[in-house]
Amino acid sequence: MRKIKHIKLLLLFALITAVLSSCRKDPKVTPEEITGISDPDLAQKSSFYLLNEGNMNMNKASLDFFDHQTGVYRRNIFEYTNPEITKGLGDVGNDIGVYGSKLYIIVNNSHQVEVLNAQTAKHIGTIDIVNCRYITFYNGKAYVSSYQSRIEGNSSANGYVARIDTASLQIEKTVTVGRQPEEMAITGGKLYVANSGGYDPGQYESTLSVVDLNSFTEIKRIDVAINLHRVKADKYGDLYVTSRGDSYNIPSKLFVIDTGTDAIKKTFDIAATNLCIDNDLAYIIGVQFSYPLQKNTISYAVLNVKDESIVSRNFITDGTEQSIVRPQGIAIDPYTKDIYVTDAKDFVTPGTLYCFDRNGRKKWSVFTGDAPAHFAFIN
Repeated sequence: MRKIKHIKLLLLFALITAVLSSCRKDPKVTPEEITGISDPDLAQKSSFYLLNEGNMNMNKASLDFFDHQTGVYRRNIFEYTNPEITKGLGDVGNDIGVYGSKLYIIVNNSHQVEVLNAQTAKHIGTIDIVNCRYITFYNGKAYVSSYQSRIEGNSSANGYVARIDTASLQIEKTVTVGRQPEEMAITGGKLYVANSGGYDPGQYESTLSVVDLNSFTEIKRIDVAINLHRVKADKYGDLYVTSRGDSYNIPSKLFVIDTGTDAIKKTFDIAATNLCIDNDLAYIIGVQFSYPLQKNTISYAVLNVKDESIVSRNFITDGTEQSIVRPQGIAIDPYTKDIYVTDAKDFVTPGTLYCFDRNGRKKWSVFTGDAPAHFAFIN
């Protein structure tokens, strides 16, 4: 009798084990997709990562890679290269940058900085920063802007910039700036931070914080315009700062700041959603949305930063801009001088990356992840 009872217990245990095993499934890894888009060119030195933002709360940030030497575009390499990270890259990839041997990815709504090996895209570590936004580098340090809180409206706290040691990946210090800080640029021993106040459209911020890098303290704020976003430095000591306006009565504009005097020296009445400076030329994407009209007005301008004049009102010369629904990211290849423009389309389906030669003629295009936006070049 005892033997029969023992056998029954063994059978019951085996049945439970089988059921549990059948329910347990390995994490599903989204496969890498490989597309040949250009002829291999072994003489080319540059390749780049493209960060796809993914729509908020959908956990669909992803990473693509284009290798000039092979002519191959690899889509979704993060999950393929790091299958052990079952949650994927995270929610809203907001910025990307290479410094030394590491690749840094700002994952905004996952509240972390993902650090990878720049050559292999293998995971190295993560840095926890609430509502992190953008990243820049200087003298062995990474600087990350943070909204600090997740509270919207005028009760939201001032944001901060975190200084991170790129060897240890530890946060060394933070400095308080304005509400909802966005992009940053470093020049002349100072860190300039665009404060947006984007959580409170009724009371936007309108200042550029100036942080002394030696003391890592905010030394002043420059009043510019409401809802600041982009900050790019040229080689002449000037900053190009964008204001998004309010999409009603105040349009987007582009401001030139003299970092010698920390004063506005020129204003351009052009929409500037994103821009990239290559030597003396600034390539500018403008997407001006109007709530009353419920439509976007899109432009593609070129500005000479040496003499501060508009060179062109449309750097795409073959009509391809008619196929672009919502331009989002822009970059200039440091070696070929090709122009890269991303189309985010509806932000929830795969976008498109366009490559134009320096004369604005399309060379190729390829599908990307959702909401492609940010570039990082490697040698």
